[in-house]
Amino acid sequence: MLVPPAPHRPRRRSIGSRWAAGDGGERVWLFDLDNTLHDCSVAIFKAIDQNMTEAVIEALGVDLGEAHRLRVMYWKRYGATVIGMSRHHGIDTRSFLERSHRFDPAPLVHCEAGLARKLRGLKGRKILLTNAPLAYARGVLGTLGILQQFESLWTIDHMTLQGRIRPKPTMALMKQVLARVGQPPSNVVLVEDTLRNLKSARALGMKTVHIFHPGTPFSGLHAGRSPYVDLRVNSIGQLLTSRHALRG
Repeated sequence: MLVPPAPHRPRRRSIGSRWAAGDGGERVWLFDLDNTLHDCSVAIFKAIDQNMTEAVIEALGVDLGEAHRLRVMYWKRYGATVIGMSRHHGIDTRSFLERSHRFDPAPLVHCEAGLARKLRGLKGRKILLTNAPLAYARGVLGTLGILQQFESLWTIDHMTLQGRIRPKPTMALMKQVLARVGQPPSNVVLVEDTLRNLKSARALGMKTVHIFHPGTPFSGLHAGRSPYVDLRVNSIGQLLTSRHALRG
């Protein structure tokens, strides 16, 4: 079973304040974190990559070049380096994630101006859905001043199915998330910078928003809008003004 996510006490919302989905239900926003709610490419990706490479070196006793190769290979294959480290080397996932994110994200966080205000403009339930670990996600959201806007934080710490980590874009994970949010897929919107995650969400009937960020790996290979993307924007602010495209 999927481990329950970290809950937050949701703020009270009147019926009139909700942005209704196509069938009259409530919209549920599933937000990715890195390069979606904040810009990782300025500083944080470099810190994560360095720490994760060092974590691989410490865990396996390999040199820098081999550690870098394994980190990238496992990320491409599984969507998270930690999965490859666990499956192929028996590394404890929690210890590896703690070591690879052992830094203070606060001074490294960069985001668009007025993010908290813009995010409040998107009416409906907001849930974080990220392959990052919980402590890191909390630190980033707290720095951004938007932590309390999310009713739940679904992080890689909670993405365990049948004893194995199943992060995005695993179809089994997406089905479990849909089952727990209690809304039909057409009322759920995944907001992401990574296209392969959007593809699995669209296959289940969710609506999809691609936050295009040039710093996201392989983003340069997709100049136009992919067929499984309902809306393509460059920022949360642009999503606020373009959200009518997701109705119906």
